[in-house]
Amino acid sequence: MADIMDYIRNEDAESLGHLIDLEPWSEDRARALAAEEGLELSAEHLQLLQVLRDHYRETGKLEARTALALMEAQVADKGGKRYLYTLFPGGPVRQATRLAGLPVPAGSTDRSFGSVM
Repeated sequence: MADIMDYIRNEDAESLGHLIDLEPWSEDRARALAAEEGLELSAEHLQLLQVLRDHYRETGKLEARTALALMEAQVADKGGKRYLYTLFPGGPVRQATRLAGLPVPAGSTDRSFGSVM
């Protein structure tokens, strides 16, 4: 049985532009969302989005710390978290999960977890 908090989180997520279902996502949709934010997605952006989507698909969840750690590991040789902010100036966790079509991760509004909200 669904928890009422799932409905509340999902409603909030949709209003912030996060998708609830993984299926409607595509690279074209991600590019369109990014363009609305003045961001042009590169192959590197798309690779990071896919890492997040793969993790979510495998585990059914994605927490802010995990999202940040997954992305940092991918760009560790380029500067890690600092580099992620150059790729996702709207906050690596919040902006990347939105562009990846994933629900808002718990804790993603905390600035220490890669959010600039």
